Amino acid sequence: MDGHYQGLKKYKGVQFYESKSRHYNGKPDRCYYIRYKNALGKTVREKIGWASEGITPAYAFQIRAERLRSIRLGDEVIPIQKKKKELVSFSEFMEEKYLPFCKENKALKSYKRECQLYYKWIKPAIGDKALKEISPFDLEHIKKTMKEAKRAPRSIEYALAVIRQAFNKAKEWGIYQGDNPTCKVKKPKVDNKRIRFLSPDEARMLLEECKKRSRQLYEMCLLSLYCGLRAGEIFNLTWQDIDLKNELIQIKDPKNKTNRVAYMNDEVKAMFEAKKEGEPNELVFKDRKGKKIKEISNTFNKVVNALGFNENVKDPRDRVVFHTLRHTFASWLAIGGVPIYTIKDLLGHKNLTMTERYSHLIPDTKRQAVKVLGNIEKEGRMGVDNKIR
Repeated sequence: MDGHYQGLKKYKGVQFYESKSRHYNGKPDRCYYIRYKNALGKTVREKIGWASEGITPAYAFQIRAERLRSIRLGDEVIPIQKKKKELVSFSEFMEEKYLPFCKENKALKSYKRECQLYYKWIKPAIGDKALKEISPFDLEHIKKTMKEAKRAPRSIEYALAVIRQAFNKAKEWGIYQGDNPTCKVKKPKVDNKRIRFLSPDEARMLLEECKKRSRQLYEMCLLSLYCGLRAGEIFNLTWQDIDLKNELIQIKDPKNKTNRVAYMNDEVKAMFEAKKEGEPNELVFKDRKGKKIKEISNTFNKVVNALGFNENVKDPRDRVVFHTLRHTFASWLAIGGVPIYTIKDLLGHKNLTMTERYSHLIPDTKRQAVKVLGNIEKEGRMGVDNKIR
């Protein structure tokens, strides 16, 4: 507190204190409060505002009279500061709180994507509305607008996710109370499962080209292709996570929040052995400023384009991106006959549903299962023939 409360004889129940750090018209700024007893007989001191904001003792006195009248009539009394909090617009919250938080705590690619969706689709629809005024109907309107503009279902789902996460943070920070409006909005059906994976020849070509252009990018590609690591998991690796003796990599705080272990092959082990080991808490891979990497270098896209992997490819699920390397890791395991539950654990999937996309690659099991029917039928016929004889 900057100063002590002082009363005003002319305006009963109105108090103020003078700030030692704020000034207005060459004098210490005054912050006005009112005192009154609520319906339960408890004394309330309510902040009305600063003189620099246009607040006067007469105005504060008038507000106090309105409070007393509401209490006599049994009406609900909502303090001004609480009203201000409840009337925070969605755009104010997003631009002053949520997006700055995302910039500091999320991958650069994710932050840019959320900004793009917010400014293009979300802000025009609900930006001027107070958080408490936004309803599921407003969000259905955003869905409809994006659908009419032929946006992909995945983009619509992502836009709803941005709104959902924003409301969750508003509740967490005490800025919003109530249900998250996205809970009552049906998500569009999305099938964004990647189909494309690299052949051994394509993988070797990609690694060789990356190695020519960027040693660090090449090393990160190795970890995704041969260990199944996500980009974010690679960025988070510290030297204490690397166990060369046992050929293990500790994956801490991954996407699904469940720690796991990745296993090195000879090529990955040789890569780590060739690197200069840092301090235990030091990042294995850093950006040019020595800080944590936030997104895969654009050099990867240049390599893919140079190799022509995405030439004339229109379906996003068929495009080669960095995540294709992790998808290739799992696909190769499936083709090699590795059980689906083992692949699930190696990928760090929370449940089997995510991993089942690779089950069709596991050799022979389904085909052999169907052939069993033929054998049963054949044996049955032989039994009938024997009985006839």
